[in-house]
Amino acid sequence: MEAGETIRAGACFSKAVQIAPDFAEAYANWGLLLDRRGDKKTAEVCYRLSIKFNQAYAEVHLNLGALLANEKRFDESEAAYKQAIALDKNSPVAWSNLGVLYACMKREEEAEQCYRMAMSMDASYATVRFNFSYLLLRQGRFEEGWECLEARNFYAPLAAHFVCPRWQGDALNGKSILIAYEVGHGDMIQFFRYAKVLKAQGAASVSMICHPALKTLFSVQEDVDTVISFDETIPTSGWDFWTPPLSIPYHCGTRLDCIPASLPYLHAAPERIAKWAALLPEHELRVGLVWKGNPLHENDADRSLPSLSVLAPLWGVKGVRFISLQKGAGEDEAARSELPLIDLGRRPEDFSDTAAIVTNLDLVICVDTAIAHLAGALGKRCWVLLPAYKADWRWLADRTDSPWYPEIMRLFRQAEMGDWAAVVAEVIVALEQWAVEMHAQRSGAILPDFGMVSCVHPS
Repeated sequence: MEAGETIRAGACFSKAVQIAPDFAEAYANWGLLLDRRGDKKTAEVCYRLSIKFNQAYAEVHLNLGALLANEKRFDESEAAYKQAIALDKNSPVAWSNLGVLYACMKREEEAEQCYRMAMSMDASYATVRFNFSYLLLRQGRFEEGWECLEARNFYAPLAAHFVCPRWQGDALNGKSILIAYEVGHGDMIQFFRYAKVLKAQGAASVSMICHPALKTLFSVQEDVDTVISFDETIPTSGWDFWTPPLSIPYHCGTRLDCIPASLPYLHAAPERIAKWAALLPEHELRVGLVWKGNPLHENDADRSLPSLSVLAPLWGVKGVRFISLQKGAGEDEAARSELPLIDLGRRPEDFSDTAAIVTNLDLVICVDTAIAHLAGALGKRCWVLLPAYKADWRWLADRTDSPWYPEIMRLFRQAEMGDWAAVVAEVIVALEQWAVEMHAQRSGAILPDFGMVSCVHPS
């Protein structure tokens, strides 16, 4: 199993329990092997058999708890983790896992207690600090949140690649700095704003490494001097410092009330804007749609809509034309749809084209994916549909607005896990009101006074 020879390992474990049917260790290892291979059902059987024959292995309860948590069997997972802690109360891994479970269940005070317990047991345990960072950032507790986020190790290969030191908040007057790539397209778009921040701190030049699909768009922005795609040859030197993008807020002291959010901070090329404008309707309101994210994302099953049909009720709103921006997963669905949908999703070559299309729209409605950040960065009005389960930290908790994209971003959240119908119903009400207001503005009509409506946005 350690050598990755899963078939031979499985045969060995099978033979072991044939020889000794009550061999708890063999069932535990077999369960772990099956769990890693994705056979969750059989893995659970093995874990439970191991526990049946010997309840004293804390690691088996931990593994079972993680499997159950991934299947959203929260009560069973909690019981398994607590049993692991009963067997080994000084296990930082067990306390951290229980903290993650409580965070997923929105029992955030208990989650924090678990995380702090784990950190008190092993201050060097980076995983618990990383897990805790998501809870803190979601709550808007940026000072400690950014610090804990530094425990991540996504950038280890980059640290080994570059000759220059990693930026630790050093003075940048007259210096050059490279912003490396990290995580997904949306992360790079969201944190592109910090190129301007670094220039304001005196950086003589700011370079950036990004995903290939972002290079053309980023290259035409004035806040960066050089853009390199990560599929190109990346020099090992040539800068005074390098930094991961998600570390910049930590060193810049970003807090909830001082997020650099001057919009727009991205612009599409004028010739591309003109090209895509010719393919869009002239007189109706143009609303872009994205209903699926990258299926490789850990929470994609919850953040993406099951299908385009979930949004079908939107077509009942008059005076609106919908444009599909869906690329990758969902592309074929858009092409086959019988709904009156302008399908542009598969046509853009990269994000520079998508940015030009979005610039031509009046509104974007999307799930939590890179398009949300692109629309926000372009200063385009955007409505984001968020899941109840594990909504990303950057949307904070409970808010209907986003301080990362002030005044243009509106968040529509599931009240119950998996219930997209209620979210779409809320969107329809908002879309009808917005359509009336937009048509009135364009026609110069005066809307009747319905009285003042006060909206409270939790901070």
